[in-house]
Amino acid sequence: MSQRNSGVTSQVVNAQACPVREVLDRVAGKWSVQILVAASHGPIRFTELERGIEGISRRMLTLTLRNLERDGLVTRTVYPTVPPRVEYELTPVAEELHETLQRLTDWAEHNRHYIAQARAVYDAEHQPELLDV
Repeated sequence: MSQRNSGVTSQVVNAQACPVREVLDRVAGKWSVQILVAASHGPIRFTELERGIEGISRRMLTLTLRNLERDGLVTRTVYPTVPPRVEYELTPVAEELHETLQRLTDWAEHNRHYIAQARAVYDAEHQPELLDV
C-alpha cells in the first residue's frame, strides 16, 4: 500500500490490524479450535476435554481455557461438590464462531482431495529443485 495514494501509513494499518490479528490468533489456535469443537455439544467437564483432545497437556488445556474464558468465548461453572465439578460451555459468541469453524471444516473436507492432488503435482514439478537445496 502506497502512502502517497492512500494517505495511510503502515503504522496506522498495523495498529488497526493488531486487535484483529490477536483475536484470529486466539481463536484459530490449534488447541482453541479443538476445545471449541469439543464444547459445541453442550457443557463439558475439564476431564472430558482432557481425555478427548489428543496430545494436549493438562497445563495447556488450563491455559487455553483461561484465555477462552477471558475472551468471553467459554463460561466456567464450578459446582460445590467434593471434589469440585467444573464445566465449560460455549457463550453465544463462541456458538457463532463454531458455525464459522464448521463451514471451514466442511470446506476442508470438500476440497481435501483437490489440495492433495495439487500438492502432488507441485511436488512432482519441483522435486529437482528440492533435491538441489
